[in-house]
Amino acid sequence: MTGPESTVDRIDTGRPHPARVYDWYLGGKDNYPVDEELGRHIMSLDPGAERAARSNRWFMQRATRHVVGAAGIRQFLDIGTGIPTEPNLHQIAQRTTADARVVYVDNDPIVLAHAGALLRGTPQGVTEYIQADVREPEKILAEAGRVLDLDRPVALSLIALMHFITDESGAYELVETLVEALAPGSCLALSAMTADFEPENVRRGIETYAKGGMTLVGRSHAEVGRFFEGLDLVEPGVVSVKDWHPELAEDETSIGDAPVSLYGGVGFKA
Repeated sequence: MTGPESTVDRIDTGRPHPARVYDWYLGGKDNYPVDEELGRHIMSLDPGAERAARSNRWFMQRATRHVVGAAGIRQFLDIGTGIPTEPNLHQIAQRTTADARVVYVDNDPIVLAHAGALLRGTPQGVTEYIQADVREPEKILAEAGRVLDLDRPVALSLIALMHFITDESGAYELVETLVEALAPGSCLALSAMTADFEPENVRRGIETYAKGGMTLVGRSHAEVGRFFEGLDLVEPGVVSVKDWHPELAEDETSIGDAPVSLYGGVGFKA
């Protein structure tokens, strides 16, 4: 793996970046004025953008607690990791079970530059980082298999990732390939943007990202549900991320009753 110090020249701090904008929404420190500027612009068009980012992060944390606590899964494959705004997935998992093994995957040199923070886990557990794109599932599985036992259940985490992948780019086929490679008892935790609740706000947000050269896809409830085909969905199924098992919340603040334009769910492989 290329060292983080070698990525500096590849990071463009003069243009906004979705991972850094997301970090800004979450109150992180790994962003630049250009990212804050875009974040504020998007919020002027879609006032729910920051709420959605925070709610999505909390969904990841609740889903991880459920997978570890209720299902007893000890292995995680988190693709589309993003900048490690704390607490990250391995911290949530290893608080419950110190020996949890976590493999993070991202294709972004910005994330690679912060990979050291992703690797600070418990002595009993394992955390590893792979530089790869979700469009390279075979590479991801081969490298992850050096850390995870793919003959045992794995939690595949695709949080706020698949809305960057169009149908034409094989979004559903990519998820199917990854899930098929996992052992029975594994699960998929996924969240994705939707325009079902706030179509005009989401449309404006998509257009704003498009002007920066970034493609986003807002999928319907049925279209997000399609990612879970063949899996046993945990109740309440595919719902707005803020409504998924709120009883598992820790250190969450109120975001009100307004819609959050991301669907999320967890499904298990029989």
